[in-house]
Amino acid sequence: MARHDALLAEKRRILQLETLYDLAIALHAQRPEQELVDELLQRVCAVLDPAAAVAVTRDAYGGARGVATVGWVDDVPTGDALLAAPIWRELLTEGHILARSQGVLAGRAYDQLVVAPLAYRGVFLGYVAVLDKEVRGDSDPSFTADDRRFLDSVTALAGAALDAARQVERLETQRERLEEENKALKGRFAEEVGGRRIVAHAPGMRRVLDVVERVAPRGVNVLVRGESGTGKELVAKLLHHLSGREGALIAVNCAALPESLLESELFGIEGGVATGVQARPGKFELANGGTLFLDEIGDMETSLQVRLLRVLQEREVTRVGGRRPIPVDVRLVAATHQDLESRIREGRFREDLYYRLKGVEVDLPPLRERKQDIPHFVRAFLEEFCRREGIPVPALRSEALALLLNHDFPGNVRELQNLIEGAVSLADGDIDADLVRSLMGTSSQPSSPEPLDLESLEKRHISRVLKLTGGNKTEAARILGLDRKTLQRKGF
Repeated sequence: MARHDALLAEKRRILQLETLYDLAIALHAQRPEQELVDELLQRVCAVLDPAAAVAVTRDAYGGARGVATVGWVDDVPTGDALLAAPIWRELLTEGHILARSQGVLAGRAYDQLVVAPLAYRGVFLGYVAVLDKEVRGDSDPSFTADDRRFLDSVTALAGAALDAARQVERLETQRERLEEENKALKGRFAEEVGGRRIVAHAPGMRRVLDVVERVAPRGVNVLVRGESGTGKELVAKLLHHLSGREGALIAVNCAALPESLLESELFGIEGGVATGVQARPGKFELANGGTLFLDEIGDMETSLQVRLLRVLQEREVTRVGGRRPIPVDVRLVAATHQDLESRIREGRFREDLYYRLKGVEVDLPPLRERKQDIPHFVRAFLEEFCRREGIPVPALRSEALALLLNHDFPGNVRELQNLIEGAVSLADGDIDADLVRSLMGTSSQPSSPEPLDLESLEKRHISRVLKLTGGNKTEAARILGLDRKTLQRKGF
């Protein structure tokens, strides 16, 4: 009999060692935290054979992250309930594995309980608890000292693995943030904020830059208004550059995404919300400590406006499918070409959000009201495009410049840039008036008056660009600086 018991004890020790080895390999794989918690509890139960068991982890704010249970038929406890249990507070106080008799854990009574903290380098990440060992034949119906040592070893191993997984997660978030910032830096960001692309000789633009320089270091939200192509995103970049904020500048076009995608893009999404969905942070999290630029805010659906308002008020965001709020420190810059006051009267934009966004309002003048900037823009665009293409800078004849100065540019600075780049591409020597006139779609002969309202001018300009691209809408949208869906909404 003694020999039989010794053999059983030896088999249990071998099983425990094998489990520790297998678990070490499984836990150190790059997997979501919930999968690690599930794997951990399955391995523990396979060796210790409890009637019930739980494993729970918490995040940096004290909320539950991962939770797994075995043995609860009804009223399966939540992670928050397990972290509110008195045994968790005892673990935090004692700092080591505990054994208790005759008690209740998350609504389930037990005769015997062994609980061990999931911790690494003094940081408590959660715990694992086993309740009431199952009776198997003549086996001891209680947890032995070997069982406690095994659970202690498993949780120590799991604590290190969970800490490593979280470090990988933090690095991944940082990588995504840097990628977003790199996108903002592309497109000659250094040139833009360095003054070579910010042309402001006209009094109206000088006033704009004065406001930007004064409000940039403050945390106040800024609403940038102006027609399409006036440089609203450039102002947002300048605000961020002068703010001194260490986080990234993250840009989102609210008109380019459907409501469901925009929601997860802004606020993030938890894993498991739908089949195959991985947890990922939203733009608010990626912009933490930095600036979030919401372009075309006037096109945001009212249901999302409610969520955005709450984030701005509470300074915390909750992911889609999530429950824990995540604190964020974000400076918001919003932009629109829409008449927000009219949309408020129509019930399509929330008045409370409007006032929350316009801590400071910046109105960008259209190019037709700052024509003295046109020669400076022309020179900058000529030099920039030719440097990028590696070709000599052609001369712009005076009569061609006169045409540009007399044009109203419904597409504003963006239209002027596209026209200059087209002229350089087509020029055979100097850029003359005939080439500029052909790109504008105008004739040297007088013609019947055309409508001068902004909508008609915009449609004529889009039609010219489509003609230039041979009807290629994707290429036309790129040249115009629009999303292809926006082009379709405009009837093209």
